[in-house]
Amino acid sequence: MIRGMIFDIDGTLLDSMFIWETAGAVYLRSLGKEPQKDLQKVLKPLSLLQSAAYLKEHYAIPMSVMEIMDGINHTVEDFYFHTVMPKAGVLEWLKALAAQDMKMCIATATDRYQAEAALTRCGMRQYFSAIFTCTEVGSGKDQPLIFRKAMEHLGTERNSTVVVDDAFYAIQTAKSDGFMTVAICDSYEVNQDQLREMADVYLPDYHNLTPFWKLASAK
Repeated sequence: MIRGMIFDIDGTLLDSMFIWETAGAVYLRSLGKEPQKDLQKVLKPLSLLQSAAYLKEHYAIPMSVMEIMDGINHTVEDFYFHTVMPKAGVLEWLKALAAQDMKMCIATATDRYQAEAALTRCGMRQYFSAIFTCTEVGSGKDQPLIFRKAMEHLGTERNSTVVVDDAFYAIQTAKSDGFMTVAICDSYEVNQDQLREMADVYLPDYHNLTPFWKLASAK
């Protein structure tokens, strides 16, 4: 039986992945500059520092690279504090899980203060006993440390703990480490076929949860 669940935030609970794809363009428009059509493709493989340097050079931005980085971060911050919304059906699912006394916590790459703000504003914070961030743990989701820390907090065993995520690499890490996995479809994850094959349960959305409840009752 499932006793604990570890949730990702971006693309899993929140409809938020696009901000990471569009923050550069949104920032440029705030300066009155129109971004090139392929800007998202150009910036995707770059770090924030590299992205800021690219924008400074190609758009003749008079601020320093550090100031541009701060501007992009502010764009993302504003989104989490004021704009982001839950994925459709998420709140109903969390309410149903809480009614069963499911132990739940968060494992995310998003900064804590942004995660706290978004979850609180969207009416979800009360469902999670703790938030674990990759920055604070010191390891990304390409390694299982954050999931292990979260499980330790929940006080559950691997065979009764589910990792819920939209990213193929995160589901792969959790699955390889012995966790049960539920994959949530998000259009920004390009490896949907591999994700469907890897996860114990693949949910296109939160409307038909029959596959999950079958997993929950079978374990």
